Amino acid sequence: MKFVVTGGAGFIGSHIAKFLVKNNHQVHVIDDLSRGTMNNLREIENMINFSKIDISNYEDLEYVTGKIDGIFHQAALASVPQSFKEPEKYHKVNVVGTENIFKIAKKFNAKVVFASSSSVYGNQIKFPITENANKKPLNPYGQTKLDDEILASQYAKEGLHVIGLRYFNVFGIGQNPSYAGVIPQFIEKLSKHESPIIEGDGNQIRSFTFIDDVVRANYLAFESNIEHDFFNIATKKMTSIKQLAELLISMSGLDLEPIHNKPRQGDIKKSYADISKATKLLGWSPETNLENGLKKIFTKI
Repeated sequence: MKFVVTGGAGFIGSHIAKFLVKNNHQVHVIDDLSRGTMNNLREIENMINFSKIDISNYEDLEYVTGKIDGIFHQAALASVPQSFKEPEKYHKVNVVGTENIFKIAKKFNAKVVFASSSSVYGNQIKFPITENANKKPLNPYGQTKLDDEILASQYAKEGLHVIGLRYFNVFGIGQNPSYAGVIPQFIEKLSKHESPIIEGDGNQIRSFTFIDDVVRANYLAFESNIEHDFFNIATKKMTSIKQLAELLISMSGLDLEPIHNKPRQGDIKKSYADISKATKLLGWSPETNLENGLKKIFTKI
């Protein structure tokens, strides 16, 4: 089959692209390289087509696409703090760009699996969070992802097959500490023999989900006979940011204590998902827990 992977030079996108190539599919990667890097695609660069494109430009997308079976749409701006500083830019890339992908997919009759986010939920009071929980994003980034979901539902009514995956704190090899989550930031500090910096009291709860599980969820969603829906993609275990810091410090073998900084604007207090829907309808469940995933990307310093 022939697939397009947007954001394919980024963290999640490059892992999806490598998975598809490994399974003998044709892959066309689209990325503007503003966040991604060709280094992420080095091992498959001779086995894929690549186009440097801004997804907010529909004409460019239309020019390079053609008969395709599916699109894995991962391209997005994803920094919560930066989304407060550049809300218009985030809307242009994450919402206008995503609608362009939906338009292209509809034109070529391709199924779309796209990256949504746990950020659409905001702060909840009932846990674990199910897919039908109220959506109340706390930051512009989360709002763009909710806007994407609204668009997806509109296009689904017009016949587009589109599935949104709400990722919960994805981690793994290849994350950029400058734009990604807390794990690569902590690891970068420890690699310099410096204490990890916790924003706030460290009691924020997260569901850290390993990249291989996320890739598998994307492919299972595409292969499924489901035409339109949304799914939580998360681990089954809750971990506080403080516990994460302590675990990584222990793995590093360093004698350090985490440093606490002021809380981050728009930060969610507790993020813990119910994944029974994905398990039942997609046949998906996580296979790699936090500690085993960290061992794959972090060795003793």
